[in-house]
Amino acid sequence: MDVIVAIAPWLVAMLLLVAFSGVFSASEAAFFYLKLEDRKRFRKGTTAQRAAAALLSDPDRLLSAILFWNLMVNVAYFAVAAIVGLRLQNTVGATYATVFSTLSLLVIIFFSEMLPKSLAVLRAPVLAAFLAVPIAFAVRVIDPIRPIMRGVGTLSQRLIWPRFEAEPYMQVSDLERAIQMSMQSSTVLEQEEMALRGIVSLSDSLAQEMMRPRMRFRMFHPPVSLKDLDSEITPSGYLLISDEQGDDVVSAINLVDATELPSVNLEGFAQEVLVFPWCAKASEVFQQMMSTENEVAAVVNELGETIGVITLRDMMETIFSYDHGRSERILQRKTFEELEDGSYLVSGMTSVRRLAKYFDLVLPETRHATINGILQEELERIPEVENVVAWGPFLFEVIEQHSEGHILVRLTMRQEEE
Repeated sequence: MDVIVAIAPWLVAMLLLVAFSGVFSASEAAFFYLKLEDRKRFRKGTTAQRAAAALLSDPDRLLSAILFWNLMVNVAYFAVAAIVGLRLQNTVGATYATVFSTLSLLVIIFFSEMLPKSLAVLRAPVLAAFLAVPIAFAVRVIDPIRPIMRGVGTLSQRLIWPRFEAEPYMQVSDLERAIQMSMQSSTVLEQEEMALRGIVSLSDSLAQEMMRPRMRFRMFHPPVSLKDLDSEITPSGYLLISDEQGDDVVSAINLVDATELPSVNLEGFAQEVLVFPWCAKASEVFQQMMSTENEVAAVVNELGETIGVITLRDMMETIFSYDHGRSERILQRKTFEELEDGSYLVSGMTSVRRLAKYFDLVLPETRHATINGILQEELERIPEVENVVAWGPFLFEVIEQHSEGHILVRLTMRQEEE
């Protein structure tokens, strides 16, 4: 009994340290297990949720602080456990001291690592908001010593890898050759090869080739309510909200993944869109979407006018599909529909790059990205039904023209006529 009374204060200290360690372990799992939708919702949520979103804006700072405090608490725990173990050894023998040390290790593994992290994964949004304020305080406490921590880390890297050098820049052609070689050795599955080729193709595509043209999507003028949607999801899957003048897209809401939306004033929950010029690389648009967690980008012309939008869903379809182009996504029809006479029906929005890839031909140089652009340049006006244009190895004949600007073209190989 005297032994228990003597070590009781140390046991209480150990329990408190286990609790603190569990809090930091749970916060690590909760913060970094938050989904994209949760982080977006937190930015406009309660004070605690906004604090959690602010911490996640600098993940290196957050993780460094959590790991630092967790390590400090664990070191203190084992120091106290060592003191108690020595006292037990001196009073009741080495056997009891060994059993106590083993139990101490199991307690901190289970109650400060396994159990807290498991619970945090199951209730990540709730725990992240609940722990945001105390964790923010803990992060600020160690901010003065973060430069020292970075210096120690850099020094350690220099000592361990003194000749560490950056990889040379890899060209897109190098990636294409690597994909081709990996396919020959059967080390990459068909689906993986398709995704790799889709990612590489973004480096050669422009924003105007990927975008949904302005005539093919609808903007909603604020204030926006659910009844404005008529109980239907927009073709793009996003609610696109315009500015006060109704000229440009300024924000968007993902309707497909949204779990709950207010009935009115939806613009208050929308996320600001990215803005890119028509000549920007599609890979740059995709990279910015990933780094900023924005799912919609507005494409503007030389005058700064919105001429189209690119959504993350469109990007993903491009990456993970062999055949899907803008015609499949926007018009719900095949890009190349072969007719009995050997000609093809194609949409005017079909890109010149896709045309060359499908027919495996080297096409004439052009500053236009789509068949529409080629027809307008050759005709020097808006194409009309029955207009015929010869360009490169193709003969284009306009057979349909729709009010929203979409045209359907019959494509014939000129060699066949010669």
